[in-house]
Amino acid sequence: MRAKVGDVQLFFDVEGPKLRPQGPAMREVPTLLLLHGGPGGDHSSFKPAYSALTDVAQVIYLDHRGQGRSHRSTPERWNLAQWADDVKLFCDTVGIERPIVLGLSFGGFVALAYATRYPDHPAKLILCSTRAGPPEPDREIEVFERLGGPAAGAAARKYLTGNSIDADALRDYARLCRPLYTRVPYDPNRDIRQDWKTDVLRHFRETEDYTFDFVAELKRIKCPTLVLVGEDDPITPPFYSDQIVAAMPPGLARYERFANAGHGIAADAPERFFNVIREFISNGQ
Repeated sequence: MRAKVGDVQLFFDVEGPKLRPQGPAMREVPTLLLLHGGPGGDHSSFKPAYSALTDVAQVIYLDHRGQGRSHRSTPERWNLAQWADDVKLFCDTVGIERPIVLGLSFGGFVALAYATRYPDHPAKLILCSTRAGPPEPDREIEVFERLGGPAAGAAARKYLTGNSIDADALRDYARLCRPLYTRVPYDPNRDIRQDWKTDVLRHFRETEDYTFDFVAELKRIKCPTLVLVGEDDPITPPFYSDQIVAAMPPGLARYERFANAGHGIAADAPERFFNVIREFISNGQ
């Protein structure tokens, strides 16, 4: 389904009721808003794994402006400030109060933009496999080479350095590096299922990817925040999560690192991953 959010129609999907019968009363559960990765991907990357959280929350999947099944808008509006404003206005439009917002990878960039622009709006924040500032490609290339050898390191270097993407670099990166995102065998159907918008990916790389920096703004965040990262994450290594936790107000962040897990923690360590999130949703930090 779609909602008219400002100047654009945003696609969203809902799993699980907000109100649930419990004896003589209806019990209200939190709303968990999922912000997908990319940029250029869609919410399907969360399915079916994140259905596991419907026992403690109503789960809402949202496709960002210009991506997935949301309307395209225009390139000048494909930026983190606009995507963050869309999150706030989407919640206002459909009546979500005090959401728990989970941002995965690029979705974490949007979640941080939103949480620093609207610090009183979220009830809680979950930052999964993400970063708060510009990439340091040498850190990422080192992990790709450790996991996949010199060929993977070379493909990562070609793709990750510079602010433009050519077709050969994207093809080699997809073939040699994407399978290294998880420690379990990578499911190629995950990418096939997504309605990829590569022009959004290219636009972001050429505009904000190497310039956005929320690190100094993290002190504005007011809500309990859960930070999750895989020890073997090649594209957002633990350095970036360390940086986020160090920059946040003292005592606000809970930090969980996962051994033998990559960028896809939900695939590599599903039981612990979802138990940690479930506990955070239900009990706070």
